[in-house]
Amino acid sequence: MLVQADELAAASDHPDLVIVDCRFSLLDPEAGKKAWQKDHIPGAYYAHLDQDLAGPITMNSGRHPLPDPEQFATLLGCWGVTPETHVVAYDGAGGGVAARLWWLLCWVGHEQVTLLDGGYPVWEDQKLPVSADQPVQHQGRYPVTPGGMPVVSTAEVEAGLQAGTLVLLDAREADRFAGKAEPIDSQAGHILGSHNRPFRTNLDALGRFRAAADLKESFRELLSDTDRQLVSMCGSGVTACQNIFAIELASGDADEVAVPALYVGSWSEWIRSADRPVETIAITVN
Repeated sequence: MLVQADELAAASDHPDLVIVDCRFSLLDPEAGKKAWQKDHIPGAYYAHLDQDLAGPITMNSGRHPLPDPEQFATLLGCWGVTPETHVVAYDGAGGGVAARLWWLLCWVGHEQVTLLDGGYPVWEDQKLPVSADQPVQHQGRYPVTPGGMPVVSTAEVEAGLQAGTLVLLDAREADRFAGKAEPIDSQAGHILGSHNRPFRTNLDALGRFRAAADLKESFRELLSDTDRQLVSMCGSGVTACQNIFAIELASGDADEVAVPALYVGSWSEWIRSADRPVETIAITVN
């Protein structure tokens, strides 16, 4: 599920490898693309979170709905991705956006996808080659089969919380979860009954993912609760994917651990209605 920078550098010329740069800033949506245009891992395509990894916002949706599968299939074809391709995704912020691409690829049925551990900062720190060249665009369409990853709707979250049949894990920073700060959405706080697991909790001091055994221990209590469905959320269904990735990394090949569902709409969809309960008392999972 992870590749190290030196390993990727050694395999960068492999014909079945596609590298995708997912750097993005919610506060400056064009910053990631500008950074990619300046320099990136040689051969890397750019995926814009708003334009490529999400669909149009509606009156009832969150900030990053899932993209239309057929449009996503076209995008993958432009990158030259086929069912035999190994895709490596990276970003500059702990896998928070790269994991969204990982999740989308799993969702449409693509099996060979990994994240660059530590992302672009580690690549730069190791002084590995960079380029400003734009890669060749291809003609084609990926044969998508949506449904490869579980999702839940707002109605299902409401029903599950009321019935006590799901556990809701929020990947946002602690201050946003607690309602102390909200730089993006119109309302601060969190869904009543949810738990906080900031996605950076899954990283070490260098920005790499913690060892699988360490992650497994930190998720032990959540993963042992097999009576309730584990659902991952955040502000808009993006960094929530990094928590799902970390749980999958921790679980390894354990078939008894169900893949957490993604609440795509997340906080930004939940607050569309003033009737939905929110709170500002933090419940944190370390």
